[in-house]
Amino acid sequence: MGRLDGKVALISGGARGQGATEGRMFVREGAAVVLGDVLDDEGKKVEAEIRANGGKATYVHLDVTRDADWRAAVATAVQAYGKLNVLVNNAGILFRARIEDTSEADWDRIMAVNVKGVFLGTKAAIPAMRQAGGGSIINISSVAGLVGSPQNTAAYSATKGAVRIFTKSTAIQHAKDKIRSNSVHPGPIATDMIKDSLENKAAWEQRLRRLPMGRVGTAEEVAYGVIYLASDESSYMTGSELVIDGGTTAE
Repeated sequence: MGRLDGKVALISGGARGQGATEGRMFVREGAAVVLGDVLDDEGKKVEAEIRANGGKATYVHLDVTRDADWRAAVATAVQAYGKLNVLVNNAGILFRARIEDTSEADWDRIMAVNVKGVFLGTKAAIPAMRQAGGGSIINISSVAGLVGSPQNTAAYSATKGAVRIFTKSTAIQHAKDKIRSNSVHPGPIATDMIKDSLENKAAWEQRLRRLPMGRVGTAEEVAYGVIYLASDESSYMTGSELVIDGGTTAE
C-alpha cells in the first residue's frame, strides 16, 4: 500500500529539481501525476522515465502565469486519470537584488510567477477537487516567507509571504468543501535554484556556519513533507506551515 494510493496530483514546476523529485516520489507512493512546466524537453523526459518504471505520469506545458494553461492542466488530469485530488504549487523563481536595484519589471515578473501562479492554480483546481469530494493544496513557500533575509531577496521574500497568507485564506474559505491548504517552508535546498550560491564557496561556507544542522537540505527531504500533506495522514491539518529548514528559523 502506498501512502497516496488512488490519488491524482498536479505538480507545477515538475520538469526538474524539487518538482521532478516530488513527481517521482508521489508515483512511488501510488499516485498518478500530471507534471506541468515550461521546460518541455526536460518535462517529457521525466514523464518517460516514470512511465518506463511502470508509473502513471503525463507532462503538460504549463506557464503558471497563464489562466488558460492552468485550466488545460486541470482538464488533462481529469481526462487522463478521472479526477484531481492534490495540487502542488511548486513552480517558482528566485531573484536577488537590493531593493534600490530592483526594477519594476523584475518585481512584476517574480510576483507573476510566485504569487499569481499560486492563485491561478488554486482557482483552477478548486472546482475539480470539489467534484472529487475534497483535496489537498500544497503551496511551496520558503523560510523567506516567515522571516526577513540578509540575502538581497526582498522581492522573493514578499512573494513567499504572500503565498503563506493566501494559503491560510484558501484553507478557511474551502474547509467546508473538504479542500485542505497548507504551505511548506524549505530552508536552503540543493537544487538549481541556489546553484549560483553554491558555486560561491566562501559565501556558502559562511552561510552554512549559521545553519544549526550545518548543511543544505535535499529535494527528497522536502518531498517527504509534501507527501504527508498530500496524504490522508494529514486529514486534520489545514492552514498550517510545515517548516523543513535544518533549524534555520529556530535562532
